[in-house]
Amino acid sequence: TADPLIVATDLVSQAEHGPTSPAWLISTSASLAEEVSRLVPVLVAKLDSDLASLGGTPATKSWPDFGEIIVVGSHEEAVRISDRYAPEHLEVITSNLEYYLANLTNYGSLFLGEGSTVTHGDKASGPNHVLPTRRVGRYTGGLSVEKFLKKLTWQKLSKESSKTIGVASARITRMEGMEGHARAADVRLEKFFPGEKFDIYPGGKN
Repeated sequence: TADPLIVATDLVSQAEHGPTSPAWLISTSASLAEEVSRLVPVLVAKLDSDLASLGGTPATKSWPDFGEIIVVGSHEEAVRISDRYAPEHLEVITSNLEYYLANLTNYGSLFLGEGSTVTHGDKASGPNHVLPTRRVGRYTGGLSVEKFLKKLTWQKLSKESSKTIGVASARITRMEGMEGHARAADVRLEKFFPGEKFDIYPGGKN
């Protein structure tokens, strides 16, 4: 249901960031993909001509070198590939926006529907223009107030907890080859429960 001209124009808008800027289209429609593939070079050439006095556009290099058009057989496959790429900006232009909103998980910022474009998000609508690039969207989101908060953790364990946590810590650290760590657990068990035996060695060694 996407308009090929809108899709192609938006791809060019991202390709103009620099000579190594990627721009990707994932589509369930082969006919749309073919038309976008035809339109993008035309739009890049026009942009380059219009900007000739300023040195042209980097899209003349970035699209041939880093542009991709991928045709998939299902919405599920589209989501899998998109999440693997984890784009900084992700536009979804389809009649089934709710499915993608519910299932996509890796992106910097999501733009839903034909009325939304990266340009609007970058310059006017928000909510963020400081976003993860280079697939970092797999494990973090955009800049937010949380990035400026210092999160501290603490713990206070009872002596009795060493019977479970201390034993587990001793066994795990020995499995990792960290005997010094294990002995920091052992010494507490010996002090808190003198004379008691604990299973602190992997394999059942006493």
